[in-house]
Amino acid sequence: MAEELSCTPTLDGLMSYEGAVERLVAAVRRLDDRERVTLRDGLGRVLAEPVVSTIDVPRWDYSAMDGYVLRAADFDGPGSTLAVSQRLPAGVAPQPLAGGTAARIFTGAPIPDGADTVVMQEVCTATADAVRIDTGIVAGDNVRRRGEDIAAGTEIIAAGTRLDPQHLGLAASVGCAELTVWRRPRVAVFASGDELVMPGEPLAPGQIYNSNLFTAGGLLRTLGCEVIELGIVEDTLDATKTALADAATRADLVFASGGVSVGEEDHVKPAIEALGTLDMWKIAIRPGKPVAFGHIDGTPFIGSPGNPVSLFVTFLLFVRPFLLCLQGRDDWRLQPMQVVADFDWPRPDKRREFQRARLTIDTAGIARAAVHPSRSSGVLSSVTWANGLVVIPEGRAMRRGDTVAFLPFCELLR
Repeated sequence: MAEELSCTPTLDGLMSYEGAVERLVAAVRRLDDRERVTLRDGLGRVLAEPVVSTIDVPRWDYSAMDGYVLRAADFDGPGSTLAVSQRLPAGVAPQPLAGGTAARIFTGAPIPDGADTVVMQEVCTATADAVRIDTGIVAGDNVRRRGEDIAAGTEIIAAGTRLDPQHLGLAASVGCAELTVWRRPRVAVFASGDELVMPGEPLAPGQIYNSNLFTAGGLLRTLGCEVIELGIVEDTLDATKTALADAATRADLVFASGGVSVGEEDHVKPAIEALGTLDMWKIAIRPGKPVAFGHIDGTPFIGSPGNPVSLFVTFLLFVRPFLLCLQGRDDWRLQPMQVVADFDWPRPDKRREFQRARLTIDTAGIARAAVHPSRSSGVLSSVTWANGLVVIPEGRAMRRGDTVAFLPFCELLR
């Protein structure tokens, strides 16, 4: 199926960004395991079945404010005085309203039978057992009608929705105590490189700390995955094959950083080709040209470059849509903002660039994006300085003041 897609290579045999995403998404086999969770455990999960209300919300007509409830037909104009026949706080079932009277009512309290209008207390003068209404009224004022928020039988949260706090509150408002969600995707992750050392261990000459395992693990957990950490894999073909074969038996997706280029110490590509199939390799983007996608005995594999910025960017661009589709979400497409470039870009690349950028709002209320001064994909601090990526099209020079597409991290990391 993937071979039939319109993934025509671009310059130098590289696949286009759109073609790469299209191929990844088309290859997804959505999870088919569901589970029931309580509302407390639903945050960040993805609904497998829609939530349908079994009740009207509100369940009765109620008062929108503190005041007095009456029948509009009993009102004779400003200065009308009515006896107060009952007091209605929220949570109390009212008695039918006696003709020619009003009831003291509070926000959220049900409207009694026979009444149709609430007058706010600020325009009323109360005595011991009566109330004078000092202004005109309109029938139906300040009454919230039964079912005006939600009618019984209405689908209120669609399947495929990632549950945010407001979704949990909405489900609770209709009495839903449990939700049917997709199982969390299991993702096995490892980093390749003999130079890597885990944080907390001493560094020998030529060694660096393994940041990629923690960046990848954090990204995966942020997107609702169960992470299987396989640690550091030494730079040999046999070790890489063993790690990949083991990971494929334990996970819905295998994700690896490093080893996907063509150097003598890059073993992921030949290992994938020996164990399964490699469907995609080089993408016409910067940073992150080498992105491997394939299958190991039916289990999908995605490999990112080992440079930490390249890992971060390629994860957001390629792993994120794959994982969202895997969980049944349909909101994986990027929705860039159009902002003002606060930088010059005089030397365009042949590849599409996704540069680290910081969005700010100037004193005139205009959104402006500045890029990090370093283009190095080894400067991990740049992605904490940034709050998003700017997209610079292939071959395009930019000047300060031009319009540029901006992808905020707050949207990409959910």
